[in-house]
Amino acid sequence: MHELGVVHRTVTRPARSEIAALEPFGVSTVHEAMGRCGLMRPYLRPVYPGARLCGPAVTVLLQPGDNWMLHVAAEQLQPGDVLVAACTTECEDGFFGELLATSVRARGGVGLVIDGGCRDVTALQQMDFPVFSRAINSKGTVKATVGSVNVPVVCANALVRPGDVVVADADGVVVVPAERVGPVADASGLREANEEAKRQRFAKGELGLDMYAMREPLKAAGLRYVD
Repeated sequence: MHELGVVHRTVTRPARSEIAALEPFGVSTVHEAMGRCGLMRPYLRPVYPGARLCGPAVTVLLQPGDNWMLHVAAEQLQPGDVLVAACTTECEDGFFGELLATSVRARGGVGLVIDGGCRDVTALQQMDFPVFSRAINSKGTVKATVGSVNVPVVCANALVRPGDVVVADADGVVVVPAERVGPVADASGLREANEEAKRQRFAKGELGLDMYAMREPLKAAGLRYVD
């Protein structure tokens, strides 16, 4: 059951050095390095090309058609934080736009991930304020019903706890549990180094069939070549 009507002011964030170590890596690399877990549903998309973010989550539980809690959450932001907003039920209204982005940025927030709608996309792009949303929708919202801030939420099918690190880019959104940020950053670095070696071999014309020793397993599985 959702915890409603509460704002938790204390959030345990990972060390800044750990977040900085994770930041260079893309969502696909982080997801694979973490054991192929943590992805949000792929319907969350950047609202403009080139948007990307990485930072600890300040979580928001919204009521449908009501963005009151986003204003409440802005006060809880620390520099480098990402707002992660879920809703008590599906809703694609335009919860967030230019004015709230201006407020969030002034508090040090670096972006928003929302399982709901966003508007003022041209202005957000001009500001280079990254938003990953379920929809782009001009429909406005009210301020009438309380939700919560800094409680565990399920956003686009992924569990997000306050302080967990969210990484988002053109490939999607992934959540890294706060206690795993350092090890996942290390594993991401190893994965990228391994991929660079493979990239160079592919560039020279080597086939995946040979690099990954696929020929014998394919033969055993019944694959035949016919001239």
